[in-house]
Amino acid sequence: MAEFTTLGAIVGLVIAIVLIIKKVQPAYSLILGALIGGIIGGGGLVTTVDTMITGAQGMMSSILRILTSGILAGTLIKTGAAEKIAEVIVQKLGEKRAIAAISIATMIICAVGVFVDISVITVAPIALAIGKQAGYNKPSILLAMIGGGKAGNIISPNPNTIASAEAFGVDLTSLMMKNIIPAVCALVVTIILASLLSKKNKTMISEQDLEKTEGDKKLPSFIAAICGPLVVVILLALRPLFAIAVDPLIALPLGGFVCALATGSISKFITYAEFGLSKVIGVSVLLIGTGTIAGIIKASALQYDVINILETLNMPAFILAPLAGILMAGATASTTAGATIASQTFASTLLAGGVPAISAAAMVHAGATVIDSLPHGSFFHATGGSVNMTIKERMSLIPYEACVGLTSTLAAVILYLVGL
Repeated sequence: MAEFTTLGAIVGLVIAIVLIIKKVQPAYSLILGALIGGIIGGGGLVTTVDTMITGAQGMMSSILRILTSGILAGTLIKTGAAEKIAEVIVQKLGEKRAIAAISIATMIICAVGVFVDISVITVAPIALAIGKQAGYNKPSILLAMIGGGKAGNIISPNPNTIASAEAFGVDLTSLMMKNIIPAVCALVVTIILASLLSKKNKTMISEQDLEKTEGDKKLPSFIAAICGPLVVVILLALRPLFAIAVDPLIALPLGGFVCALATGSISKFITYAEFGLSKVIGVSVLLIGTGTIAGIIKASALQYDVINILETLNMPAFILAPLAGILMAGATASTTAGATIASQTFASTLLAGGVPAISAAAMVHAGATVIDSLPHGSFFHATGGSVNMTIKERMSLIPYEACVGLTSTLAAVILYLVGL
């Protein structure tokens, strides 16, 4: 029996969204929204707080894995390994295939464990340089990076994937593998859209943009750069291939350690780990806030009312998975928060409706990349700033980004329908 009304859950979520838009710290926005929503929903103060705490507690296993993933991300960034991987990909594909090179590079950097916004920031200096040589405009270059990042994000050991896997109780590696085809589809659409956008009369890359990002950083060799990610891939692949379970809690930081060792930076490993922690601490705190609102929504009548609406419209239960991912990510302007709230709230409903856990998780996760880059989130501003783009021009890319996310979502739904 639901402890809170649907109205309370919706009001709480709306309050959280409004506060986020008003630039109130997202974690506080979600906590306050959960508190007000629970009280309005008829739970009473004590029940509301207890439910919020329970919801936050449910996030702790994900948060612990995310905290340790920062070791890999921090090492990849600080050693220059991520930049080296991107540089080699771009160089190999060449100027004639610059759009494809930039998209693939960002996809791979994100897929090996660098967060999507940092992946874009990491690739940006290389992308701007090759984009200027090839005569591409700034929006097409940024779209190539964002689309590639979105594709890589749904097959990565990143916070959003970890949170989705935890909520549905599925193996992280299996979820990453499940979305490989949707990721490739998103990559192809990214390259097509960015190529079309490059032919439009948009802002070109200037010398000032290049001066802002140029540097003389000494990068490791390509072999050394890929050692860490390779170790992570091998360790995570042991479970589906040989039934040997190596938890991401072990695999991700171990990959970071190997990366530092291979690049000759082991003496700086602790410093790199601290840098990585600084990058994941914000996401971890956000997930605590996300857990509180997810707890209220999960304990409300919302999921039952949504199912009733779907039945009234003669729509199948599985439609709830991509829809929840899309709407929650759009509401929070965050892939991680959106995927987490959607997964935590509707996992039991989807499983009860006969949707396999791995398929449901994949559809929710892919759906969370459709409208996750709205202006009330940090991703919008971080990516626009990486190429020195105006707010107006950054806004114009949102429909293109939505098309990329929608492509991976539709692909995930089709794979479920055909039983793959």
